[in-house]
Amino acid sequence: MDPVTLAWYLLLVAGVTTSVAVLVSLSRPRGRWGLMTRKRLVMGVPWGTLVAVVGVAAFYLFVQDGLANPRNPLDIPFRAYSYLYPIGILTAGFAHSGLGHVTGNLLSTLVFGSLAEYAWGHFPRRRGSFSFSSPLSSPLVRIAIWVCAIAVAAVLTSVFGLGPVIGFSGVVYAFVGFALVRFPIATAVVALSTRIVTELYNAVLVPEIQRTAVETFSRPWWAGIAIQGHALGLLLGATAGIALLHRRDVRPKPEHVWIAALAFAVDRGLWAIYVPEGSETFRLFRALGMASVFVLAALVASGATATTRELLPRIDLSRREAAFGSVLAVVLAISFVTVPLNLYAVDDPSAGLEDAEPTEIRDYTVFYAENVENQFVPAVPIPGQENVTDGRVNASGVIVVSERRNIWWEEVSAGRLETNGAATIRIGGLSWREDVRVTRETWAVAGGNSTHNVRLGPAAAEERPVVFRADPARSDAVVDGRNVTIAPVGDRFEARVFYRGDRVGSTVIPADNVTTTAGGLTFVRAGRSLFVKRGETRVRIAQRAA
Repeated sequence: MDPVTLAWYLLLVAGVTTSVAVLVSLSRPRGRWGLMTRKRLVMGVPWGTLVAVVGVAAFYLFVQDGLANPRNPLDIPFRAYSYLYPIGILTAGFAHSGLGHVTGNLLSTLVFGSLAEYAWGHFPRRRGSFSFSSPLSSPLVRIAIWVCAIAVAAVLTSVFGLGPVIGFSGVVYAFVGFALVRFPIATAVVALSTRIVTELYNAVLVPEIQRTAVETFSRPWWAGIAIQGHALGLLLGATAGIALLHRRDVRPKPEHVWIAALAFAVDRGLWAIYVPEGSETFRLFRALGMASVFVLAALVASGATATTRELLPRIDLSRREAAFGSVLAVVLAISFVTVPLNLYAVDDPSAGLEDAEPTEIRDYTVFYAENVENQFVPAVPIPGQENVTDGRVNASGVIVVSERRNIWWEEVSAGRLETNGAATIRIGGLSWREDVRVTRETWAVAGGNSTHNVRLGPAAAEERPVVFRADPARSDAVVDGRNVTIAPVGDRFEARVFYRGDRVGSTVIPADNVTTTAGGLTFVRAGRSLFVKRGETRVRIAQRAA
């Protein structure tokens, strides 16, 4: 470790230690915190939550091959594409798409899962009851029940999730819903503390960083979040928590539950309801989303705090029963609305392959295409002007197809590939995996147009073939009445010279520091730039993307 990094770590430790010491001095807990946790948890430790953390981490490291490829794990075969692919349904709740994804969920599990397990408790809470007096009063049994409930929640959020969901976040939101109805203020405070934990982790991982402003590819942050799955998890946890409150005859303050539920839902973006309109185009319904989270807060608050007073005496229906029934009805509605979509089967697995040159590995087909109809994401008609998808959602990029797994999935978008220049796609199954490598070479011509080709094939291959060639790009620059067009031909690019609309010559774009001539122009390559010369005139006509 270099001295500068060591100094940053010492500074971080000093700051955290000083802050905690001041807190202990001011509060004088005298073991109060430890006593409180030991009253509810065996040895004051949330054992069930720790088991879940270890299980999810092990799945990422060993099943998804995250140990060998921590930032690019195998995730394609573990997504919940549809009920026709049960392996994905059963594993999606435990799998993750990357190191940041799994790290964030595991940190949130430690924080929210511990609070939720504290609300559950390892010891019986009824007056006069004792541990081990019955099977359900045994701490070991209660820990086992908690672990099983976590596993069931992970599967349920996949079974009733919308789209090819992946990740443990549905369970994290279930933790929040369970804890929120019992300890609303503590849950709101813990929600803020997760950001503290995350930033502390980042500071330990990278104590100092330097960045330069560069052009990057990014989608709207809300376009990559499984809002429906998060809302389902939150309501599943809240439903279980409300049932436990009613059994234990505990009634929190309604204003506390309402503000905690609303604040959490807004802070975590549950209002971001959107639909895809294209490969890189999405439409966000902000007003609808904000109205929905206000309704959600009222629903959870009423379910957790409604009294037993009669609401409809004729049918012996109490306010509590009606409120709990409303929460349960919304959970069922959010869940079962996804069933028809999850029964969807890919109609035409070969769609987009007509002009493609695919790479086939076992039951997978990987190819590159632009502006082909997405066979997995259905079009959603939306009222309003210019607010429809015209009956289809297009896909552009690297597409992975597996008829056996009911997969037709745009794994790397064309925009992301254009920005990064290359990508590795990992395919496989429970016991095997293989990498496919894709690269894009782009030439931008004077005037803003560009053309490109795409190479794709097994990562282990020494050379991968060109599988896609874009249309030629014509430069706006005119040199002695001549225009130049850059066109992908075969596995390379050539410069074509036009004079008064007629093609008068062409040449392969030369290597660095090499000069060629065509159509009365001299072409000079200097690094990534291509220049043309005519007499005393020299113009940069095109540039290769980095």
